[in-house]
Amino acid sequence: MALLPQISSAQLPPPPAASTCPAEVPAGATCYTGEDGLGGFYWMALPAQWKPQTGVLVMHAHGGPADTGPAKRERSEADLKRWAVTVKAGYAWAGASYRRGGFGVSMAAEDTERVRRIFVRHFGPPRRTLLHGQSYGAAVASRAAELHAMVDGPNGQVRGPYDGVLLTSGVLGGGTRAYDFRLDLRVVYQYVCKNHPRADEPQYPLWKGLPMDSKLTRAELATRVDACTGVRKPAAQRTEQQKANLATLTQVMRIPERSLIGHLNWATWLFRDLTQLRLGNRNPFGNANVRYKGSPDDAALNAGVQRYTADPAAVAELAMDSDPQGKINVPVLTLHAVNDPTAFVELESAYREIVEGAGNGALLVQTFSDESEHSYLSEPQYPALFTALLNWIDNKNKPTPQKVAALCKGYEAAYGDTCRLLPDYRSAPLASRVAPR
Repeated sequence: MALLPQISSAQLPPPPAASTCPAEVPAGATCYTGEDGLGGFYWMALPAQWKPQTGVLVMHAHGGPADTGPAKRERSEADLKRWAVTVKAGYAWAGASYRRGGFGVSMAAEDTERVRRIFVRHFGPPRRTLLHGQSYGAAVASRAAELHAMVDGPNGQVRGPYDGVLLTSGVLGGGTRAYDFRLDLRVVYQYVCKNHPRADEPQYPLWKGLPMDSKLTRAELATRVDACTGVRKPAAQRTEQQKANLATLTQVMRIPERSLIGHLNWATWLFRDLTQLRLGNRNPFGNANVRYKGSPDDAALNAGVQRYTADPAAVAELAMDSDPQGKINVPVLTLHAVNDPTAFVELESAYREIVEGAGNGALLVQTFSDESEHSYLSEPQYPALFTALLNWIDNKNKPTPQKVAALCKGYEAAYGDTCRLLPDYRSAPLASRVAPR
C-alpha cells in the first residue's frame, strides 16, 4: 500500500515558516508553521540541538472532532501548547489541524502522514518516528498504523514510516462501536427531558444529531439540559424533579454529572456532521434490541425510548473509514485513565480484542492510570511511555505495565507531578459498560 500519491515540485506546499514558539514550549526550541496544501495547517517544534540522524520525531494526531467546518491554524497551535511535554522530553513534535473539522478518521490519518512528509522533506528523516494519538486522535493513529503499515519499496513492500505508536485516552474500537453510547444517551435523554427537540420544534430521528438548518447553539442546549437536570447548579439548588432526572441519566448511562453536557454536544453536532454530511443522511447506529437499566422504572423506560435500526450500508462505510483491523506491524503502547469521563476505559478492551483477533497481541501493551480525566493525564507518564516505546523498538525490550510504572517514578522530580499508573489493572469488556447491539 503506497502512503500517498507522489506529487511534483510544482504541487508541493510552501516550506515551513519559522514562528515564535508558544510560551509552553521549552526555551531553546525552534518552531515552524505552515499549510499542508489541502486546506490544513500544522505546527512543528524542534528541541535545541535536535538532529535528524539521532533525533526522534513524534507525530501527533489530535482529539475531537468537536469542531466542524474549515480547518483553523489555532487548532494545531493549541495542540503544541498542550503537548509541549513532548519537546521537553527531547523529541521533535509535529501536529496537523487536519484539512477540515468534523468526522473523518482515514482523512485525518492521511493528513497526519502528509505533515510527516513535509517535516522530513525540510528537516531530514529522523532516527525514529513515533505516532501519538490522543482521544479521537488515538482512533486516527490506530487507523494510520494500519493504513501505512507497509509501503511500496524498490524490492517490494517494506515497513511504513512509523516505528511505534502511542495511544492515550483513546476513542478506540472503531466508529461502529465507540459511538453507540451517544445514541443511547440521546434516546434516554429525550425520554427523560423531552426538550431536545422540544415538542414545539420540528421532530427528527435522533441519530441525525440535529437538522442542518437548526440554529440551536451549544449554550442553548446547555440551558435546556440545566432546566431538566440542574446539572450546572449546586446540588442543594436543584429541584427534586431535577435531581431525579439527573440521577436517571447518570445511572442509566453510567457517566459523571460533569460530562453530561459534553456528551450531548457530541451526540448532537458530531452526529449531524457524521450522519448527514459524511454518510449521506444514513444511520450507522441502532438500538432496537438494547435494554436500558438503572432507572426507577426500566420497563417504562424501555417501552418509551425511541428505537432505530442501523442502515447496513452506512455501517459498512463507517467501518471502512474508522474501524481498526488489528493489522499492526510495529509496537503499540496505550494509556487510559480508569475513570475517563469521556472515552470509557472499556474501549481499550475493544481494541485489545481486535488486535489479538488479528494475531498481533504480542505487539500491544496497555497501561492504565488511577485518574478521572480525559484530555491530559499526569505529566511524567508521557515521557515514561515514550521511553518505554523506544526501548521496545531499539532494544527489543518489550515493556510491561510494571516496567512503565517504574520508569515513570524516575520522571516525577523533573516533571513535577505524581505517577498514577496501575500496573495490575485490566479493562473490562466494552459490553459491561455499553449494551451490545
